[in-house]
This record gives sequence, structure tokens and C-alpha cells, in this order.
Amino acid sequence: MTVSLVVKFPVDDAELTALHARAFDAGPSPIHPWAERLARHALTWIGAYDDDHLIGFIQVSWDGGAHAFLLDTAVDPASRHSGLGTALVVAATREARNAGCTWLHVDFEPHLRLFYLDRCGFRPTEAGLIRLN
Repeated sequence: MTVSLVVKFPVDDAELTALHARAFDAGPSPIHPWAERLARHALTWIGAYDDDHLIGFIQVSWDGGAHAFLLDTAVDPASRHSGLGTALVVAATREARNAGCTWLHVDFEPHLRLFYLDRCGFRPTEAGLIRLN
């Protein structure tokens, strides 16, 4: 497998929606307007491609200043445990740093704790959450 990471790749909404469905075991879903959302809200995004197939994705959102946020980290199940997720986080960290951000935040589910803390170098912090719907 030869994987290339592409920053701000031209987003195909159907392709990215399908990757997310596979990565999060969500089953079929309506096509989401990824390209529009990323163009409006993201500092950057990165796709991982095996030849022409999108097998990984991460986006970096931000506050326009010091704080950036990792969102939607997704790796195709067939490509997991290959270092691809770590490579995406490293690339996203570099992009946020190059944009002048001081802090990079990430929220994650408990089963991803070792990935983000041990493999990617994040430190644990206190955070809060409110469910809105």
C-alpha cells in the first residue's frame, strides 16, 4: 500500500460520507455537504489516499487565533493499525502549528485514549460537554 497525504484535497461529498460511514460503522447515510462545511469552518483538512481511494481523513477547525481543534478523524477499517491515524494527526498538528496556532485540542471516546495520549502526544485535560439534542 502506497499512501499519500493530501492537504485541502478537493472534497467529493459522497466519497467522504462513505469513508465516515465505514470508519464509524454507521451504515448507509445521506450524503453530507462536506466540501461546503470545510470551506466555511475548517482551518485545513487532510485526506489519506491509497492510489485514488480515500482511506483516511482529518480536519482542523479553529477559532481564528490560538486554538485549533481536531475533528472527524477517520481511517477506513481495512487500513487501521498501520500508523495511518497517527500520520494524519501528525500532519494536522504541523498544519495548525504552521498557521500560527498555539494550542491543539481533541476530544475523544475512552477507547481512543491510548491512541491520542500515548501515540499522538496529547495530554489529558478537564473538559465539559452538553448534549444539545
